[in-house]
Amino acid sequence: MRRFDDEDLTGAEFRECDLSRARLVGVVMQDAEIDGLISGLVVNGVEVGPYVEAELDRRHPVRLLIRSDEPADLREAWRQLRDGWAATAERVRSMPEGSEHRGVDGEWSMVETLRHLVFVHDSWFRRCVLGLTEPFTAMGLGPPYVAAPELDRSARPALDEVLAVRAEQAAGIEEWLAQVTPEQLARTAPVPEDERWPPYAKGRRVRQCLGTVLNEEREHHGFCVRDLDKLAAR
Repeated sequence: MRRFDDEDLTGAEFRECDLSRARLVGVVMQDAEIDGLISGLVVNGVEVGPYVEAELDRRHPVRLLIRSDEPADLREAWRQLRDGWAATAERVRSMPEGSEHRGVDGEWSMVETLRHLVFVHDSWFRRCVLGLTEPFTAMGLGPPYVAAPELDRSARPALDEVLAVRAEQAAGIEEWLAQVTPEQLARTAPVPEDERWPPYAKGRRVRQCLGTVLNEEREHHGFCVRDLDKLAAR
């Protein structure tokens, strides 16, 4: 276990780090920002997770729809998510040229974020929900540790190119959601029997795999809006 005693970590950035069971004792933490998968976080003797989750639900009611097992709620969640992305696409078109390709603070640009969601669709909807074995879309962008030779990390598609692929993928989800039943959502996902991404999806329910798609859509839209706000402020 690494231990930091009397260290000045002002301005430090921890990216893609596992801080499970970390203890911060006698620390000064002002204007800090924590973003990630957080549970069981205790601050000055108070577990703050439930308060954070309740506030996030208040700010983003679509989270409640995403957690529902009712097809009608999931359809409404998808509609709201798509509307949010449509509004953001229109916003970036009104910003200085090239804004869609600009990242902030080491994060993905808007186009890169959309490319990642193309990959998420291929992984968690097409493979896990539908059970298809088609190759990933070449413009999709996965994490560096994902082995998928057909992905072209060097691709530089225009915003409209990515949006066209996204529209085609969205039509597939909408058609599926229009007729899915609670019984189908509760079934074990038909994940293909191979070693391709995502390897840990086997045994999950269809509902869980769909939930990954919806949550990725919501979370990355939030990141995108946050970064466009920063670009606009500059």
